Amino acid sequence: MLGEFPTGQRLAEEHIAERLNVSRTPVREAFVRLHADRLLDRYADGGYFVAEIDLLDLRDLYELRLTLELGAINRAREDGVQHDLGALETLRGIWLEVQADPPAPDGSFIEKDESFHVALARASGNAAIVEMLESVNVRIRPVRIYDFLTEDRIATSTQEHLEILDAVIAGEIELAADRLREHIGASLAVVEQRAAEAMRQRALRSRRLSVEV
Repeated sequence: MLGEFPTGQRLAEEHIAERLNVSRTPVREAFVRLHADRLLDRYADGGYFVAEIDLLDLRDLYELRLTLELGAINRAREDGVQHDLGALETLRGIWLEVQADPPAPDGSFIEKDESFHVALARASGNAAIVEMLESVNVRIRPVRIYDFLTEDRIATSTQEHLEILDAVIAGEIELAADRLREHIGASLAVVEQRAAEAMRQRALRSRRLSVEV
């Protein structure tokens, strides 16, 4: 993620194992998981390398994500449709705890963030939207992780989650939609900037390796 390994460079199990002072088994398992999360690609012979970031595809997926989440929130504007307020209150309690005791700034926060957005969509009562959102989340997860590498981004995202929830619970759907749109837009801006920097670092390292060879 930080560009330490250039795109296309083969990641050798033995080298990584020696570097981390572990056996090759956990390294092999890590490669499999990173491949499943689309952080690594595979060569035809089965070897792994760092996946390239497609910023154009990222923007398209963020647009789809926003469309799905706004659709879930706006369902409350339809006659006879209400959000599950009990589920939203429970979700609010969870995020108040996160705010009181924020996790370390690393990529693992992505799981908490995804759980928020999925739970918010699920409270709308449309299971199809939830299913599609989960599918989109899988595809953008490798680059969305870039959003949660600093304490300020985790604090800001947590506060924005609570503000979105407060608006939905209060029945202020238009305000909730506006806050969600701003929240996702800010995330995209941060992700694009950090992903582009990682791509630049990888390119620089690739050129240095070429010169050394």
